[in-house]
Amino acid sequence: MHASKAGFTELVVEQVKMAVDEACTNVIEHAYEGQNEQPVEIAIIVTEDDFTVRIRDKGRQFNQQSYREPDLIQYAKTKKSGGFGVHIMRKLMDDVIYQSSGGFNECCLVKHRQ
Repeated sequence: MHASKAGFTELVVEQVKMAVDEACTNVIEHAYEGQNEQPVEIAIIVTEDDFTVRIRDKGRQFNQQSYREPDLIQYAKTKKSGGFGVHIMRKLMDDVIYQSSGGFNECCLVKHRQ
């Protein structure tokens, strides 16, 4: 709804929704290790240039240095599922920014407004 009001097409709205879903799933599965009763704070920030969905949690921090893009061919060969969340978010959004401070982890999903 917010992305529509910001002037994005239906396709872009669906991309934002999917990226947010992946980010929240990662928070529950990885930051909170499956404990789905933990707090997740979501904020929509709209500026003249950007549409940002900020997702904050107090779980385990995402280690960006240890992340490796999945080898899609190898995944297909081994029929492995999962492990594509960050990859999907990066493909759907213009920027995916991770940071931690003050006891919070923050993932900002950014679409530029043209």
